[in-house]
Amino acid sequence: MGILSQLILNSLIAGAVYTLMALGFNLIYSVTRFFNLAHGVAAAAGGYAVFYLTHVIGLNVYAGAVLGMVSAGILGYGFDTLVFLRLRRKKTSGMVLLVASLGILTSVQAAIAILFTNEFQTFSADQTIHTVLGGSITSIQAVTVAFSVIITLILAVILRKTMFGKAVNAISDDVEVARIVGINSDRITGQVFFIGSAIAGLAGILTGFDTGLEPSMGMGLLLKGVIACIIGGMGNVYGGAAGSMVLGFAENFGIWKIPGQWKDAISFVILVAFLLLRPQGILKK
Repeated sequence: MGILSQLILNSLIAGAVYTLMALGFNLIYSVTRFFNLAHGVAAAAGGYAVFYLTHVIGLNVYAGAVLGMVSAGILGYGFDTLVFLRLRRKKTSGMVLLVASLGILTSVQAAIAILFTNEFQTFSADQTIHTVLGGSITSIQAVTVAFSVIITLILAVILRKTMFGKAVNAISDDVEVARIVGINSDRITGQVFFIGSAIAGLAGILTGFDTGLEPSMGMGLLLKGVIACIIGGMGNVYGGAAGSMVLGFAENFGIWKIPGQWKDAISFVILVAFLLLRPQGILKK
């Protein structure tokens, strides 16, 4: 019972981190229709912003976490305003946008390494261990699971009940028709970049408190978030959350009887299986 409980808890923890990455990534993809690789570095930037604010400036952890999320959101908004918006207005293809986002990821990741070095950085956080049905979970991990549920519910309410959410859905359905009926698609897309990047920043912050920070951490988080989105359904925000949990459980139960270094291989096997058998994912657009 202890091993099974621990596997379930580990799956929920991993799924929660993937959910936060997938929510932001799918939200941005729904209005832009390209794979924003710069989304990964927004997560890393959020974590390092908190590290700087708490260790250098001396802010408390809570204020630092809020400002870290805002910093990641501003960074994502800046990516869209300075690069992606200009490219969209030139009617460039999704491949050009993809390459541009890869360039942003590489350059910002290098800037983080220059500013903070490549050394592994850690936070001094509450790592109290709690026992749940024979399994162990730290306070930070429990907070991560809670935030993934809260953010998912908040995003669902925003998309279904607010004018902003209706505008996002309209742009997602057909951007040209949305413009015809008076929706400022460029402004809404910029706001989506801010929200999606802030959520990614939260994923980076919580990962930093749990396991630590390194400049290249964004790429690993991005890959798992993208795989979760494809499994759950690209462009479907709720599908990203579902795919994240499927991926988290598959990875952790998959290494029950085999070495842990096969975890990433399991992720890509599942990805290929979905691409071949159900490319639309668990939930359709």
